Amino acid sequence: MIGGALFALVAGALPAPAVTPDAQGAPAAARSGGNSSLVMVLDSSGSMGDDDGTGRTRMESARAAVSTVVDGLPDGHPTGLRVYGADRPRGCTDTRLVQPVRELDRDALKRAVAGVRPRGDTPIGLSLRRAADDLPEPAGGAIGTRTILLVSDGEDNCGAPAPCEVAEQLGREGLGLRIDTVGFQVKGPAREQLECIAHAGNGRYYDAPDADALARQLQRAAQLSADGYRLKGRRVAGAATADRAPVLAPGQYLDTIGPGEKRYYAVDLDDASTADFAATAVPQPGAAVDAFDALTTRIEHSEHGYCAANTEHFLQKEGAVPLTAAVARVPSADGGRDCDGAGRYRLLVERASKKGSDAARWPLELVYGVEEPLADGVTPAQSQAEYGEGGSATLPTGDPREVRGGTGFNDARELGRGVWRDRILPSQTLWYKVPAGWGQQVVYDVEFANEPTVDRPGGTYSYGASRLYTPARHPLGGGGEFRASTMYDGRPAAVRMGGVPVAWTNRYENRSEVQPVHIGGDFYISVTLGAGAAEIAENPEIGVVLRVAVLGEERTGPGDGAPTVAEKPGGNAGGADKRGDSAASADSGDAGGAGWAVVAAAGAGAAAMAVVLAVFVYVRGRRGAAARMTRGSA
Repeated sequence: MIGGALFALVAGALPAPAVTPDAQGAPAAARSGGNSSLVMVLDSSGSMGDDDGTGRTRMESARAAVSTVVDGLPDGHPTGLRVYGADRPRGCTDTRLVQPVRELDRDALKRAVAGVRPRGDTPIGLSLRRAADDLPEPAGGAIGTRTILLVSDGEDNCGAPAPCEVAEQLGREGLGLRIDTVGFQVKGPAREQLECIAHAGNGRYYDAPDADALARQLQRAAQLSADGYRLKGRRVAGAATADRAPVLAPGQYLDTIGPGEKRYYAVDLDDASTADFAATAVPQPGAAVDAFDALTTRIEHSEHGYCAANTEHFLQKEGAVPLTAAVARVPSADGGRDCDGAGRYRLLVERASKKGSDAARWPLELVYGVEEPLADGVTPAQSQAEYGEGGSATLPTGDPREVRGGTGFNDARELGRGVWRDRILPSQTLWYKVPAGWGQQVVYDVEFANEPTVDRPGGTYSYGASRLYTPARHPLGGGGEFRASTMYDGRPAAVRMGGVPVAWTNRYENRSEVQPVHIGGDFYISVTLGAGAAEIAENPEIGVVLRVAVLGEERTGPGDGAPTVAEKPGGNAGGADKRGDSAASADSGDAGGAGWAVVAAAGAGAAAMAVVLAVFVYVRGRRGAAARMTRGSA
């Protein structure tokens, strides 16, 4: 039980008008995992017949690498193969789709690549343009990742269309399109061209100086494509100006945002409830970003202007990762501030990008929820603004158990107290969730493994990082007590993160690492490995170990003196640590996996909301309102 009771939320509890489902009344949910696809573009020009230094031709090594990639892709993942330079000795139109992009057929792909013979020229620009057409558009307007994976041992020798210009055009126009390039034994202008293509195409360049590296880098790029962030939400179009902002009901939504763009939304708030708003931008993993590229969320009042804001930066230049900014409207205890009043408020999301950063539009996942105040007669417990034993807590030891992290908030893997082992790709972010209730705090370590490394220039480093998020997706910085990132060069490295104990009155604290920890539920953990690790680690993936603890006895509610959770049959009373090392649960199937809000949106234009029964936290309120927090389902 996570801090609360079981309630039915009745129709009419939410503001109207609201953004509604599509014309048929069904939510336009989108999941990148179900709408992603891959086409490999293989250089089959004459130079691929040269010896790669092992006594085999480059083409023979490429065939073996493609076979390894195909074996490692998920069953059914739409995959195709295009080649260029394979059909005639000369010709700048020599490009052909040898295996259409369709449900993965491993044997057919292996047969297709086995039949390719290196012969002709290198029309990279034309092949990229044709490859973009090979990839199917996601069904039903969903947002998915469509990947072109180009393998080449040289530069384009046709000149027109220019490969970098084609990549830039495709990268700007194709939402969810990325172009990764692998340079097989290239240097000088050839490498520069492949790097340019990847940069312009929202992707990454992978260097492969030998056959082993080729297989390793191909596996990384293909798997990263298949494991993209699974988006979820109802489609909404934010406005460029505040006066045209669509009005949202509590729920989860999907939009997109371009460089330098602002997106406005509107909500109607009462004078007592706390409103939480989070935006997650989902660029292509590893795409070009500056350390100070930023995502900002802001709440504004239509009459009084600015209420609250949060800005998050990438803080590294190795490559893009999901970026979440969140903000809350918390009415003051005396109700005397300008932003305490009832009325229409604006929710703003703004993206700031430096010159040279990824120019593509990014999917934007929005979550808006409302926490109603405590009932009369409930005196909240004292705020928990200190980390206490969290920073120095002894974390679980013992043999780790295997677990597979999710792709984002929506399918984050649930962890109990214990030691867990996973594997992560360069540029990848894995996601987990840990339940914590009133009076409890989440503390954990992430250890990046000791891995064999490749020969590389001295001083080559990447990074490992982790972030903790509240049930309302507010990112927690650790307040100086924890370390969120570390340099990684193949040797063991670790970070420790955590939050303060959950307390209702934390919302009145000023510190950004305390104020959001005011409601129990699923706390989310993200773990990221920097893109630069692709030039360091010898294995395609590297190992990570998570040591997770939930400290403190769970209380039955937010009130002062609330008892601990009663002992359950066959188990122990109290906190998650007392309940022992539960196995990881199945992937979350709810809207964002959040335990802090539960409401399903009704039909088009309707203010009424469907009744939903779910677990939620018991919270305090002024003015006699029943305690509840609402967020519409996806």
